[in-house]
Amino acid sequence: MFFLFSDMLLYSSQGVTGTSHFRIRGLLPLRGMLVEEGEPERSVPHCFTICAAQKTVVVAASTRLEKEKWLCDLNTAIDAAKGGSDQSLALPGSVVCAPPYRSSEEVALEQESEGALEGQGQHRANTTVHVCWHRNASVSRADHSAAVENQLSGYLLRKFKNSNGWQKLWVVFTNFCLFFYKTHQDDYPLASLPLLGYSVSVPKEADGVHKQHVFKLQFKSHVYFFRAESKYTFGRWMEVIERAGSSPGRARRPEEEA
Repeated sequence: MFFLFSDMLLYSSQGVTGTSHFRIRGLLPLRGMLVEEGEPERSVPHCFTICAAQKTVVVAASTRLEKEKWLCDLNTAIDAAKGGSDQSLALPGSVVCAPPYRSSEEVALEQESEGALEGQGQHRANTTVHVCWHRNASVSRADHSAAVENQLSGYLLRKFKNSNGWQKLWVVFTNFCLFFYKTHQDDYPLASLPLLGYSVSVPKEADGVHKQHVFKLQFKSHVYFFRAESKYTFGRWMEVIERAGSSPGRARRPEEEA
């Protein structure tokens, strides 16, 4: 797991099994850092080389888009460090958090099902950092900004892939996550669903959902359907999630879809 700050790049690994802590493995100062694209002698896709403090680290992003986000934020941070600027790149703490490479293990966050949406207590551990770790995702400076600008709440009907009934819930979308409440007056959510890595779309004929104003959220084999109260609210939910929830960075860079 890598964290980019205004003066250094920190890399870590998850601590003892069963804990939510990350152990620092190294610090690379941004002043004097060089970033080179690719590694001719390696066949790993989306890789790049980081040289700093007499160390050379080769890392690989999960996609071309992830790699370009890392290169963009790293070069911006390095340029700022050269000028001796003390300005923060974005929010307090980490600007970019993600593992450019790790093994593709099956983890708890990827075992969501009708009975396994993160409930109260569990959702508190699903920070952006932990979701990035489990889903091999990156969150850039631009993604953080988009998340702040795109938040929404309202009543939705929720349906699981293998169920017939719809459940009415008050839903809040913030910080790349959906929080589900029984009513808008509740203080604590019933469950939550981190959306990093999810795609949002309109159901297809094969989904067997024949209702109006329905959108579909999917990550691998995990599928959820949500029904809005009107065409307007349906459009708003689709727009907000597309911009900030399902695939960070894409909404602002349409050329990446080519």
